[in-house]
Amino acid sequence: MPRYTLITGASSGLGLALAEALARRGRNLILVARQRDPLEAIALELAQRFDVEVLIRACDLGEPLRLSGFLLELEESERRIELLVNCAGIRSYGPFLAQDWGLEQDLIELNVLALTRLCHALGNAMAIQGGGQILNVASLAAFQPGPWMASYSASKAYVLHFSEALREELKRIGIKVSVLCPGPVRSPLRNIARLQGASQVLSPEEVALYTVRALEKNRAIIIPGRRNRWLANAARLGSRWLARKISGYINTTYSPR
Repeated sequence: MPRYTLITGASSGLGLALAEALARRGRNLILVARQRDPLEAIALELAQRFDVEVLIRACDLGEPLRLSGFLLELEESERRIELLVNCAGIRSYGPFLAQDWGLEQDLIELNVLALTRLCHALGNAMAIQGGGQILNVASLAAFQPGPWMASYSASKAYVLHFSEALREELKRIGIKVSVLCPGPVRSPLRNIARLQGASQVLSPEEVALYTVRALEKNRAIIIPGRRNRWLANAARLGSRWLARKISGYINTTYSPR
């Protein structure tokens, strides 16, 4: 039975960079995103460059019925998923009470519920097949409250704690679980001009390379960048009051408006 790595949010940014890094290592891929057109171009390029099989599925994972249909397709196809990469996610910015509730609900549906359901469905499949690996993508924002990004930061805190708990539960049945907590990542879509040229802001490709190497070592919490690792530890050791203040300052200074 052929083995595959399934990557959500694979059409751009970090998801795309992870797809390329894993294809470079000879992994067959199943790429999932909302839009089919970019996935088709990506699949063709990766298959030609790295001589791997690349399948695609256009699916809005934040829609429970569509996610159910996708999981049913996977079950009926009997394809063996040896690595699940939950990279799909959305973010919101601004005062919580000023946010459109539909966007907040979409964020929770995708960042929390879809990720959890994929872990449950594919985790059970991995248990039957004797093992596997899961990588959930959280954020450096997971380590402290995030004023003006309250729902996003809370969703990533959920992903961090959920992944750590799963790691302990599933290791006895041969399933490895890791969580990636990147800091700011260079992107033309993000208004972080003061940081964009700074050496501490990594590109998606740099984050992906570090992550794949850490996965091969079965690291529990993956934080690319020495500065980011220091910030994560500082948030855990420092005062909660101070963490809230600093996080709020950073979010209002560097996040898109």
